[in-house]
Amino acid sequence: MTEGNFVDYVKVHVTSGKGGQGSAHLRREKYIPKGGPDGGDGGRGGHVIVRANKNMWTLFHLKFKRHFTAGHGGSGGKQTSTGADGEDVIIDVPLGTVIKNTDTGEVLIEITADETSYIVARGGKGGLGNWHFRSSTNQTPRYSQPGLPSSEIDIILELKVLADVGLVGFPNAGKSTLLSAISAARPEIGDYPFTTLVPNLGVVGYRDDKSFVMADIPGIIEGAAEGKGLGHYFLRHIERNSTLLFLIPADADDIKKQYDILLDELRRYNPEMLDKDRLIAISKCDMLDEELQAEMKQELDIDFKGIPYLFFSSVAQQGLMELKDKLWGMLNNSKL
Repeated sequence: MTEGNFVDYVKVHVTSGKGGQGSAHLRREKYIPKGGPDGGDGGRGGHVIVRANKNMWTLFHLKFKRHFTAGHGGSGGKQTSTGADGEDVIIDVPLGTVIKNTDTGEVLIEITADETSYIVARGGKGGLGNWHFRSSTNQTPRYSQPGLPSSEIDIILELKVLADVGLVGFPNAGKSTLLSAISAARPEIGDYPFTTLVPNLGVVGYRDDKSFVMADIPGIIEGAAEGKGLGHYFLRHIERNSTLLFLIPADADDIKKQYDILLDELRRYNPEMLDKDRLIAISKCDMLDEELQAEMKQELDIDFKGIPYLFFSSVAQQGLMELKDKLWGMLNNSKL
């Protein structure tokens, strides 16, 4: 999905360099008219390497460059000198990038640590020079090995953002408003569905200069796991979150039904997502008076037995500190 400068999915074709030809040189110097073999080995071909870079957050730099080719290895020389290695090509990617083989769909590696490197296309080995083939019965071999050929592969680079808390909810539930209220992030906010078209990350400040990262993804609708709406493009972005915050507006027709639909979409997308810690947050509680809120709590205690929930309002700044306390407690419990 591409929107503005945010790109989280690209296909690229990478080709390594081929190995250099070994040399079949015979030593010829003054007063040594018939020296033995002294041909050197060929240099190895260049690798194509994917490297993690913690300062990057998008794959935008790969949007317009889809082919990467490493340099070829140099040929061996006289006096057993080895040819130069081919120039490596390094592709920098943000943390959370998954590399897949386009043809087989196999996941080659998931990059989650800074400076992690992975060779996606290995350069060909250089050929051996004739110096290696000398023997008592063949003292002047006039042949050498060619270098091994290059390798090429089509790969998919898929970004999964790394955050502590993932916001899950229907379109227009108030996810972006919450993120802007408790962090310095400024996502686009509007009174219409699918205002958010790309994931947004915000660092949420907590007590004593502590903080955690929250991810806001486009709203999920019923059938998202099958491709409806935009949510299915971005469900992978909350796969790595340790805690899921389900956001449901207080004016929803049926809060429990909305929660069940969201939970079912996550289950159909990846059943392992149901193992994460969950917190239900009822937004827009400034629309409720105390009596109505008390009635809703009685119903929700029955509907959400065992599942923590709370009320808050981003606009009225109600319940935000309680929400942060709850999330911080859940995050630290999951890390123990």
